[in-house]
Amino acid sequence: MSALRDAGYDYLESFLDIGRPEENGRFADQLRAKGLQPISLYTGARLHEGGEAKDAVGKVLTAAKVCQQAGFSVLCCNPDPIDREKTDDELRTQASALTDLGEGLNSLGMKLGVHQHMPAMANHAREFHYEFRHTKPGVVGWCYDVHWVWKGGVMPLDGLKEYGERVVTWHLRQSRDGIWWEELDSGDIDYVAVAKYAKEHKLARRFTVELALEPGTKITRSVVENHRRSREFVRRVFET
Repeated sequence: MSALRDAGYDYLESFLDIGRPEENGRFADQLRAKGLQPISLYTGARLHEGGEAKDAVGKVLTAAKVCQQAGFSVLCCNPDPIDREKTDDELRTQASALTDLGEGLNSLGMKLGVHQHMPAMANHAREFHYEFRHTKPGVVGWCYDVHWVWKGGVMPLDGLKEYGERVVTWHLRQSRDGIWWEELDSGDIDYVAVAKYAKEHKLARRFTVELALEPGTKITRSVVENHRRSREFVRRVFET
């Protein structure tokens, strides 16, 4: 936390503690003690099966009450994937559960941002599109992980033109020639164009740098320095 603060960051996004809701409040205290803000948390949830979905939503909302009191304003949720594509009935159940979760968070004064990894982008991004086309923008927002969505076949500006009004927070990462780059910089994603669209349409400005490594990633400097440089990139390109 100290290193992130010193690198110029305003907040750190971590995982929602569903089993021990009070720990989310303690995390907010830790952030403030280090000069950071409680802004957003991340969670998965099993939302595609009726009984389990209702239970999962209830547990997340119970934890979210503590989060709201501690100062958090956004919850990013990536519905749990399974070992196959979800059926239409399962996606219908999931969309309904996301609506219940979004409405519950709204009643607390918080926002829901749905997040996607590769399973949701399969079959021409079927699950990705279904979630948004069967829910309301003011209820189910978007945690736009630009690189994962791009990797799944939806170009950054295409995603923004279709669902940009839903953006409540961002996850930012970069690659070059398809391999994750050690810092957020120029590369496969044209972040200058993304930033221009975000500014012109006055989209939410909660940016989370999310660096990642994979075989082929070239490491030339420390993780702290890469985060510092990435923060400068956000400041320069997104003007924040």
